[in-house]
Amino acid sequence: MKTFGDERIAAGERCLVVDLAGCTGMDSTFMGTLAGMASRLSGKEPGVLQIAEASARNRRSLEDLGLDFLMEIDPSNAVWKDNLDSIRSSLKAPKSAVIPGQAQRTQHVLEAHQELSETNEKNARTFSTVINLLENELEEKRKLAEPPENG
Repeated sequence: MKTFGDERIAAGERCLVVDLAGCTGMDSTFMGTLAGMASRLSGKEPGVLQIAEASARNRRSLEDLGLDFLMEIDPSNAVWKDNLDSIRSSLKAPKSAVIPGQAQRTQHVLEAHQELSETNEKNARTFSTVINLLENELEEKRKLAEPPENG
């Protein structure tokens, strides 16, 4: 989702919609990915990330982390609101689906949690241990990937 969102933002899209109708729950990495996309959309040329059909549980999860201030959750005036079924039926999977390696996945998880931490002080406290562990894990992977020094 991150790659696809980044591609669309780079292509000039100013409104991205994430449909959570089939989503039974979200973890912090997914919510951090949403936060990152919302932050990138609100950059130089203001844009918006909109969430479609968030269940009560998913809405509460987003609100608990303060993400409702970064994105619009089920906005009543959204242009797609009355056409969801038609839009869903015409969607196709992105062609550029590449499965990242372990280091890339760890980097993504780290960045997602850093995004959450930057949202507010409560999140910074909540995710500080996770961020430290992931930074240490990436450092160890980097050290293992480096060729040994001859000297």
